[in-house]
Amino acid sequence: MPPDAPNHALVRAGNDVTPEAWMLFLHGILGSGPNLRTIARRFVQARPRWGAVLVDLRMHGSSQDFAPPHTVEAAARDLFALDPRVPGPVRAVWGHSFGGKVALQYAYAAEGGHELEHLVIVDSNPGARPGGRGSESTLRVVDTLQELPPWFPTREAFVDELQRRGYELPIAQWLAMNLERGEHGVRFGLDVSAIHALLDDYFARDLWHVVEDPPGRCRVHVINGGRSNVYDAADRARVEALAQRSDRVSLHVVAEAGHWVHADAPDALLDIMIAAVDPVTSGADRRPPC
Repeated sequence: MPPDAPNHALVRAGNDVTPEAWMLFLHGILGSGPNLRTIARRFVQARPRWGAVLVDLRMHGSSQDFAPPHTVEAAARDLFALDPRVPGPVRAVWGHSFGGKVALQYAYAAEGGHELEHLVIVDSNPGARPGGRGSESTLRVVDTLQELPPWFPTREAFVDELQRRGYELPIAQWLAMNLERGEHGVRFGLDVSAIHALLDDYFARDLWHVVEDPPGRCRVHVINGGRSNVYDAADRARVEALAQRSDRVSLHVVAEAGHWVHADAPDALLDIMIAAVDPVTSGADRRPPC
């Protein structure tokens, strides 16, 4: 039977801490909730009144066997099933790349039914991008995964094959986190056809209207990597214009970061998150990661 809710894990500042509000953390394509544990933990340590929910979006991580169609809208609606399992109100959603568009769709679908206060959209373009403009490398990875043999004798053999095809070792090792062991060795554990369907819908879907007119009382905080190609000059100018007209939209460019902002510039990202979502004090009081 299909699962009734995505797999998830709760993160709080300590076992004896009861958060007042919760933030969903949504990963990008081919990722999983644990990929975001470090930035989530640092945020809740800096702001203990918040808790974090690390979500495995449909057909990612341990959230397998969801029924098609596999779309951004379906991934967003999956999140509503989490509500009874989160021990407090969900007031914010943080989404990177594919997860950012799921966050926008979730906020749009939740209008009138939830009291979201913040959307933190990390290097995720809300518009349609025919052909995957700006994310050609991601499409190439998915195409490569579809071309690979179904089984490899070892994890090392899988990593070696990806390197032979031109991928750098860190990317190959990250993809190898999705391997599962079976009677014939190891295989890639995600349904690549489902991943491709999610990615196709991500590139086709236009959610600029959610940024232009945030639902309810939401504030939209757009964070871009300065070295990323996900936003072109026109996209960035569009957000800048919206930010000038409305105090409910903001744009933050992290100059030193590429697409993986949370990996390239975690300190800068954390400062932006704190100032945007919970500016109790300056970012100078950050606690170091465990």
